Amino acid sequence: MSDERPDRTPATRRDGEVARPSTAHLAPPAARDSLIPAPVQGFGVTFAQMFRKVTTEQYPFEPKVTKPRYHGRHVLNRHPDGLEKCVGCELCAWACPADAIYVEGGDNTEEARFSPGERYGAVYQINYLRCIFCGLCIEACPTRSLTMSNDFELADDNRQDLIYTKEQLMAPLLPGMEQPPHPMRLGDDEKDYYLRVPTTGSAAEAVVGEKA
Repeated sequence: MSDERPDRTPATRRDGEVARPSTAHLAPPAARDSLIPAPVQGFGVTFAQMFRKVTTEQYPFEPKVTKPRYHGRHVLNRHPDGLEKCVGCELCAWACPADAIYVEGGDNTEEARFSPGERYGAVYQINYLRCIFCGLCIEACPTRSLTMSNDFELADDNRQDLIYTKEQLMAPLLPGMEQPPHPMRLGDDEKDYYLRVPTTGSAAEAVVGEKA
């Protein structure tokens, strides 16, 4: 295969103007194989769309149904006993390409426990003026604390209100959950939470037998 390249000699000035490089080595433009003029072809696309069925969505009177894996507003999830899954590792903030997440970790104590681990997210904020909803933050979360819901109605006329705090992002308490801080209810070790030790059935009896 020949390694010949087009002439790349620097352009020279001629009569105060820069001489353009030669284009003799370039292939000529391809000839059109259609007898229909180009403007008529362009209008043909327009006319074809005019006779197609129009899809009209009655939003906001009829809420739009999104796909199950749609990336919407973030949610900070809880364990079945109410403790927070977030351990304040800040990996979501590091993974965010838009620098939209701010996290400050805090230490759990026996008197005030918010998560099963040693730390928890004391401050958690997401700036939806910056967020691009790429989902890299939820991929980086090691405890599956941060997920994305189907809620997409985030428009507001106040910039300050688009900075969501931890209280706004936390998942609601479901029946059987207790508002933190409180001791661990699902086991004495945080591994009992993240390994999902069963609490009922024959598998749970086997686990109890091992601990005994």
